[in-house]
Amino acid sequence: MNFFTHRYKKLGHVFDFDELELKKAIRVNTLKIDQKELIKRLRQKGMELKRIPFLKNGYYIDADFSPGATPEYLLGYYYIQEAASQAVGEVLNPKKGEHVLDMCAAPGSKTTHFSQLMENKGVLVALDSNLSRMDALKNNIERMGCENVIIYRKDAEFADDLEVEFDKISLDAPCSGNFMIEEDWFEKRNLDDIQALAKKQKKMIATAIEILKKGGILVYSTCSLEPEENEEVIEYALKNFNVELLPTNLTVGSPGITEKTKLCRRFWPDETGTQGFFIAKLVKK
Repeated sequence: MNFFTHRYKKLGHVFDFDELELKKAIRVNTLKIDQKELIKRLRQKGMELKRIPFLKNGYYIDADFSPGATPEYLLGYYYIQEAASQAVGEVLNPKKGEHVLDMCAAPGSKTTHFSQLMENKGVLVALDSNLSRMDALKNNIERMGCENVIIYRKDAEFADDLEVEFDKISLDAPCSGNFMIEEDWFEKRNLDDIQALAKKQKKMIATAIEILKKGGILVYSTCSLEPEENEEVIEYALKNFNVELLPTNLTVGSPGITEKTKLCRRFWPDETGTQGFFIAKLVKK
């Protein structure tokens, strides 16, 4: 048993890795097609679809062909997006007419979801510092018919340079990932790497709070299971800034592992059937 699995055991989770399976999922893009019409078309192709109960437009899928090789995919009628990732949009719940920021946007799964929820109305700013991922972000925004997005190549840590305040911000922070989405994850990660990432995450969340309007909503998320990148970052924000946690209103996931972070949601793969994930919802007072 390595350091990480020992820690998970102490937190009440012993994984049978042979039993865990990451289900393929899609998000229907209602900017371009009615949900019922798309489901009908995909079922006619032989794809099995099952509604994801905690999502408005998400479906688990099974098919003997690649879901990225259909005309419907190429036309932007759906996005291949893991279920836990889709939950971020549900929690942020951006509305048409709002000013919204996606701090770490590429390749665009959450950006295009936010634009969909905003019905292409309002302003959605998408940042990413990785030049090699910008093409994917641009292509997905175009494919999904998102017309209210402004893209900047920029490190989110310095988003205050934009000199704009936002109604809502999504910080899906760069993180260490987890064993469900990366092969040999346990061999590649160590505590020093995770602590270094946590420092970067704290800088990013500080910037996010600075440029958030009073009364505005910040959703912090990672695809990590490590407390240093999740609960400790949120406790840092609660201690140092005028913010408070709000309920996510998700019907899936477990509470945060500390008393101050119980309103956060942890997606343990053995419980949720998803990748490992963490979501926190903050309001600026």
